[in-house]
Formats: sequence, structure tokens, C-alpha cells
Amino acid sequence: MTNGSGRLRESAERGLVVATLYVVSACGSGGNVDNSRNVGEAKNNMSVVKGSADSTAPAGAPSGSARTPVVLFFGTSLTAGLGLDPEQAFPSLIEQKAKADGLPINVVNGGLSGETTAGAARRIDWVLRTPADLVVVESGANDALRGLSPEAAKANLEQVIAAIRQKQPGAKIALIQMEAPPNYGATYTKSFRAIYAEVARKENVPLLPFLLGGVAGVSRLNQADGVHPNVAGERIVADNLWKSLKPIVAQLARNPGRG
Repeated sequence: MTNGSGRLRESAERGLVVATLYVVSACGSGGNVDNSRNVGEAKNNMSVVKGSADSTAPAGAPSGSARTPVVLFFGTSLTAGLGLDPEQAFPSLIEQKAKADGLPINVVNGGLSGETTAGAARRIDWVLRTPADLVVVESGANDALRGLSPEAAKANLEQVIAAIRQKQPGAKIALIQMEAPPNYGATYTKSFRAIYAEVARKENVPLLPFLLGGVAGVSRLNQADGVHPNVAGERIVADNLWKSLKPIVAQLARNPGRG
């Protein structure tokens, strides 16, 4: 996860085909999600962003108190904004868009480079120390990159959602669609894609479109490594995601304190 004074500079694992960019761009270093430096940087950045969110009344505060909804983006290096300054990552851009549309939110960036769904399931309890009205889950790309079991990824995503509901029962949840590369064959790609719709349907949460739609594989929209969105690409990611999130955020604004 990046911050102003020192961001992650690990190079991403490169795919052999353009479609591999769909998942490599989420992986960051592709290293061990338990790497102490990565986790330490994630915690430091969570604290920095959390400071602005703490200036408002907590979720569930009396209805008479003014409060801006808190949106927690929980994900991989795509969410963290690998290679970019924090304000250039799509969560910050979405915060700006929400304000411009008269739907102000406080964003917490909970992205961590290299994390699989198993790592997400282990980390979610710590991240949920930050009260949130909406949790947007972006996870699974690193599972696909490594050819891990779609069924295991599905179970991990369900575990993440269950943890959110247990720790913060008032929070709304949205799941972002991710894709697998064709390297492992059409059967794997199809099976991996399907788990998101299955989880969304089973858990009754909104399924947001593929995060890198219109960006993956387009060289002018990615950084020098060819796999992570650059500033221009990140703006497209934010535009696409905000279209789906705006109705959910508007609902939060109509029901302050309800999550």
C-alpha cells in the first residue's frame, strides 16, 4: 500500500498475454501477503486516511448529528494505487467525484499489494477496526494469476463478507468483479468469472463491473510496467466504478447513520 513519503516499488509479475493484465495489475509485488513491510505500510496508511474519517460522528450516532458516510475500499494493489500518490488512486478520485456530485463521503483506502482472497480473509478483521457505512471488496485477482482454486476463492470471499456483517452489521457491502487470464484455459477462466456472480447472489450484495474495463491491455493507460493503471487509467477506473457506486452512496446519504 502506498503513502506520500514512500510507496511500494515492487515490480509486478508480467503476463505472457494481454489478458493476463487483468489480474497482474491487482497483484503488486505478487509476493507473500504476510510480508511484514507490506503489512506495516498498509497499517500506516490506514491510520493516515482514518484520521479524516474520525473527524465525523461514528456510524450509528444520533440522527441529529452531522456525519459524512465512510466508504472503506478493501482490496489489493489496485485499490492501494501501486506506483501512484494516494490522491491519484481511484478511491481518492471517487471521494472527489462524490463531493462534486453533492454526495460527500470519507474514503478509507484499505488496499494491500500482493494479497490473495485467503490473505484478505485473514486481514479483514484488522481493517474493520475502522467504522464504515459501505465496504467495497476488490479481491481475487492474485488467486487467478496463480491459478488457485476458484472454489477456494469463492469460500474466502464469502468469509470476508461474513466478517464484515459480524463486525459491522450496519455496513453495506459491494463486490467488484475480477477476471482470470486465459493461461489456464477457458474452463478455469469461466469458472473464476462465475464465482463473483454466485457470491453476490448468495450473499445478496451488489456486483460491480470488472474494475479494469477499458484500461487493461491499453499501453497508454498503464504505467511503465505495462500492468498497473497510470494516472489517466486510474481516472477511467474511478469513472466506471463511480457510475455503479453512486446509487449506493446516494442511499447512504438518504439514511445517515444506518450504514
